Amino acid sequence: MKKIRLIIADDHPIFRDGLRTLLASVDGIEIVGEAASGDEAVALALSQEPDVILMDLKMPGLNGIEATRRIMQANPQIKVLMVTMFEDDDSIFAAMRAGARGYLLKGARQDQALRAIQAVANGEAIFGPQIAEKIQSFFSAARANPQPQAFPELTQREYEILNLLAQRLSNNEIAGRLVLSPKTVRNYISNIFHKLQVSNRGEAIQVARTAGLGEET
Repeated sequence: MKKIRLIIADDHPIFRDGLRTLLASVDGIEIVGEAASGDEAVALALSQEPDVILMDLKMPGLNGIEATRRIMQANPQIKVLMVTMFEDDDSIFAAMRAGARGYLLKGARQDQALRAIQAVANGEAIFGPQIAEKIQSFFSAARANPQPQAFPELTQREYEILNLLAQRLSNNEIAGRLVLSPKTVRNYISNIFHKLQVSNRGEAIQVARTAGLGEET
């Protein structure tokens, strides 16, 4: 069988070394290059024309999203699998819009990573279990809570979190409800405060409840 020609793009040498060690022992995979930045990833992709690129999200120069976008514009036959620590909705959907065929968290097991590489090389779209659950949750919430007129400046996810804030849920409770990390929830809440021009949780809750949010469904 034809080997999967693969590039590793990540700015952390230790992570690249670990992936190289893992993949070098796998029959059917050939590593044809390594990149430590988004710019290097684009240049390697154009010169080597690999089957799959394992792409980190945050790198010096071009980030993984922009690098993926440029690679897809130049050669849409190359498959990009994002391998990252970031699990927030914005990163996931930005990667999908850029043309990534898969999204895998760096904490994934080795068998999950190998299965993802093979699936993407075969033209499938694949996501790790946590990411698949988040995508399902996101679209289920979007169907249940169409964008309201009360706060048009908020994204759908921000509106959803504001509604849970108005129910007086803690950050950890919101994180559990929406399958997010507490840090991601804190970042969303900070954005909500800025957009609503409030300075604390109590003010945000008051504004939200005045608009009719916070009722249990």
